[in-house]
Amino acid sequence: MDKKLFPLLLGGLGIGMTEFVMMGLLPDVAQNLKISIPVAGHLISAYALGVVIGAPLLVMISGNYPPKKILIALMCIFTVFNGLSAFAPDEHTLLIARFFAGLPHGAFFGVGAIMASRLAEPGKQAQAVATMFAGLTIANLALVPIGTWIGHNFLWRYTFGLVAVIGLITIVSIKYWLPAIPAERSESLKTQLKIFQNADVWLVILITAIGTGGLFCWISYIAPLMTEISGFSSATVPWIMVLAGFGMVIGNWFGGKLADRMSAGKACAWLLFAMTVTLLGIFLFSRFQIISLLLTFVAGALSISLAAPIQVLMMQCAKDAQMLGASITQAGFNIGNSLGAFLGGLPITYGLTYNYPSLVGMFMATGGVVFAMMIVRRQRNNPVPFQPVQVLGH
Repeated sequence: MDKKLFPLLLGGLGIGMTEFVMMGLLPDVAQNLKISIPVAGHLISAYALGVVIGAPLLVMISGNYPPKKILIALMCIFTVFNGLSAFAPDEHTLLIARFFAGLPHGAFFGVGAIMASRLAEPGKQAQAVATMFAGLTIANLALVPIGTWIGHNFLWRYTFGLVAVIGLITIVSIKYWLPAIPAERSESLKTQLKIFQNADVWLVILITAIGTGGLFCWISYIAPLMTEISGFSSATVPWIMVLAGFGMVIGNWFGGKLADRMSAGKACAWLLFAMTVTLLGIFLFSRFQIISLLLTFVAGALSISLAAPIQVLMMQCAKDAQMLGASITQAGFNIGNSLGAFLGGLPITYGLTYNYPSLVGMFMATGGVVFAMMIVRRQRNNPVPFQPVQVLGH
């Protein structure tokens, strides 16, 4: 891996850990703060709300500054509020800290994607963006289980302290390892917001929120799916999640490669089609344990393989405000997260079994395929290449 990209990977590692570890720590947080688990669940929603609000807002505010300085500022916010999370005396303070900790999430990946694409060799932009998202996959594979174990066996506050330490290391690595590139051409807020007049931008948002939301239908209910339908014991669920995490590592690498070999729009279409087939397979065959494990690995791979192609596609479509566009996709992913969990839960609410959320997800992924094919058709005669940008010294 190019050392210049390591700070972006490290930032993704910290962000991935703080986003997903709360799900495993909910019982510990609830017990320690003397609140119910549903109330503790609001901490997850607060973080997601911070991502959706912060992604476009912070990018629009900071757009006139060089990306390197923006990334350092974002990681400072991230570090401070994850540190405050570790010392929060009650659920209200923790709720506020989690909201502000989520603010830099989408903006970091948006600005980081611009940095990665500009630092990449010609024809390897998507792979460079995938390197940044590799931090998320490594977090799910290793650091989230470690952080959950720390919270279970010691204290959940130590886990957020560890996240803050990762944030500090990221700040130092950005300062000394990430090259400087000039700020994007200064655009007024009115000019930046004009990207929302572009139909292609809205198609990418729909691909992100609806298409990837299909996989959140599955993963939101993976634990009861594996225990109630596939017949695994609850003790094996963490290992099944590790299997899904390993799939994410492979899928992230594959998605970056695929998007560099064909157009980002076609890569999205093919990956969403594969997602559709996989989710249908989960609905039909989850009662067979070996097949269920295989499909878990594949679904895990597909869940992150779309990250780099979608990010590259958005930067191509929002070429007049790439940084804003790239950050919006992160808000879209979190909308897909919430939408998938809600819609996937509807069949369970009406008494159907835990494989039905995957069927709902299949229809959402199919919608993503349709949107991706629409954008491929629109761009067929109008390819949008990346423009090389001069990289300055450290």
